[in-house]
Amino acid sequence: MSNAGHVPVLLGPVLEGLAIRPDGNYVDGTFGRGGHSRAILGRLGPAGRLVAIDRDPAAVASAPEALSRDPRFELVRDEIAQLETVMEQRGLEGRVDGILFDLGVSSPQLDEAGRGFSFLRDGPLDMRMDPESGQNAAEFIARVDEKTLKRVLATFGEERMAGPIARAIVAARGRAPITRTGELADIVAAAVPGRREKIHPATKTFQAIRIFVNRELEQLQAALEQSLGVLRKGGRLCVVSFHSLEDRIVKRFFREHSREPEQYRGLPSVPAEWQAKLVLAGKPVTAGPDEIAGNPRARSARLRVAERR
Repeated sequence: MSNAGHVPVLLGPVLEGLAIRPDGNYVDGTFGRGGHSRAILGRLGPAGRLVAIDRDPAAVASAPEALSRDPRFELVRDEIAQLETVMEQRGLEGRVDGILFDLGVSSPQLDEAGRGFSFLRDGPLDMRMDPESGQNAAEFIARVDEKTLKRVLATFGEERMAGPIARAIVAARGRAPITRTGELADIVAAAVPGRREKIHPATKTFQAIRIFVNRELEQLQAALEQSLGVLRKGGRLCVVSFHSLEDRIVKRFFREHSREPEQYRGLPSVPAEWQAKLVLAGKPVTAGPDEIAGNPRARSARLRVAERR
C-alpha cells in the first residue's frame, strides 16, 4: 500500500515538542503509515535510534523499504500498552529521549472499506486495529445486552441518544445479523430521525464501538503510566489526541504528574517517591487553518507535551 497520500498531523509542533537530539533514542508509539517516523529519522544522526510500535499488521507491512533498511530504525508489531516491555527487551528502559503517541485511527484505516472503521464506505463490520486478535464489532453487537450497549455508546461516544440507538440495534439484530458498516449506519440514522447535526448521526456510535473493541482508552492509560519509567530525565512525551475522551485522560495524567500531592505542596523537602515526575512544556497546540485546509483530519487534533523530571 502506498504511503504517498498520508499526511502526519501537527508534524512541525511534534518535532519541536520532541526537541530531537541527533544521538538520542526515540519512540514512535503509533507508527501508522510512518509520516512522523520519517521526519524523526530525518533529524537523527548516525548514533540516533528510533523504535516504532504498531499493532496493525497492515501498518507494519506498509513500512517503506527505505525505513526498514535504516539501521537506526526498528518497527515492532505490538500494543502501546506493552511499551515498557518493548523498551526493556532493547535495553532502553530509562534511556529514551522522546516518545510520541499519535492516537486514534489512521487515514488509511478509515479509507479501506474492508477494515470496517467508517460508515462512509460499506464494508465488513470489523473495526479492530489488529484484525487477528479479539472480537470484532459485528461479534460485539451480536452478543452485547442492551444495557451494556447503551453504556458503551454513552461513555465512549458521548452519545446523548444512546438509549434509543441501543434499542434499535438490539431490535434490528433480532431480525437479522448486523454484519456491514452500512447496515449499522442506517439503523442508527433511523433511530434518531430528524436529528440536525453537522456530523453523520452514526459518528459517535462508530467511535464508541471502535474504542471499546480496541480497548483504546485502557491502552492509552497504560502507555502513559509506563512512559514515566521509559523516559530519561529531560526526555519529552508528546501526545496527539483527536477527541475529548483521549484528551481528558492525557490532560489529567499530565496535571497529576506535574505537581506534588497536596500534602507536600509548598514544603522545602518532598520525599523522592512523591516528587513531580513531569514538567509541562508549553500550552496545548492545535492545527492552524492552512494545515486544516490541506488535511481536514487535523481539525480536531490537539498536541500536549511534557518533560520528564
